[in-house]
Amino acid sequence: MKSIKNHLSLVIALVSILFSIQILVIAERSIDTYKEKLANDYSIIVVSQKNLDASNLMQENAIIGKITSLSPDDVIKRLNTGMSKKNIELLKLTLPKFYNIKLKYYPSSSEIKMLTRKLLRKSSISKIENFSHSHDSTYKLLLLFKKVITIFSVSMLVVTMLLIFKELKIWQFKHNERMNIMGLFGAPLWMRSAILFRLSIVDAIIASFVSFILFTYIASDSWVNEQFEYIGIQVKIFDPLSDLLLLTTVSIIVSIVLALFIILGHKEEV
Repeated sequence: MKSIKNHLSLVIALVSILFSIQILVIAERSIDTYKEKLANDYSIIVVSQKNLDASNLMQENAIIGKITSLSPDDVIKRLNTGMSKKNIELLKLTLPKFYNIKLKYYPSSSEIKMLTRKLLRKSSISKIENFSHSHDSTYKLLLLFKKVITIFSVSMLVVTMLLIFKELKIWQFKHNERMNIMGLFGAPLWMRSAILFRLSIVDAIIASFVSFILFTYIASDSWVNEQFEYIGIQVKIFDPLSDLLLLTTVSIIVSIVLALFIILGHKEEV
């Protein structure tokens, strides 16, 4: 019964580590997907006195994905207070050119400022509306969310690794006498510590399997998917192939490294 409790405590600790890692992965995917959505919705309005060479601007600014000319009809409709067709045509000739610039990805605040400065160097461009205030607020919120998730995951990782280290230390004490006897008969260190490695690897695989079941369930839960739909994005919560490989690898490496620290710190009793 005690042996089962020892295994269970180590498995739970490893699952906690894997959970925090997967949450960090989901957060990264969510932010990247949301950035793509923002990039599709975000645009910069440019006012120019002359027609702009779209291909030339895109070559000079790699961040630009698409440049489209805006029709002045909407502006004229707002200004039209019973003007004649002749006056409307004259107004069209005097109005500047309006362009809508779409970007390849959602930029940082510094990238927006740099692009704005480059565009304003063009003598024909008189004004740029980059909606910097709303952009900066959204971008800072994304960074804050990412930092909070990262701090949470790292904190859980450190605390849980200390718990695993303590649990493996207990295992070492239980097998201390057997390891000393094997040492007296000349058994190498790796052979004396084989059971510790075996137990840690088995529990690491069990923890990976438990995490697989847990995140498969979460990924199929309708409530979780609805939350992502509310903000207009679709995120792959759990990839059975790549994510399981990542979690299993991390679980085994953590277990082996902590077991190795304990073994190297083991002192033979005389």
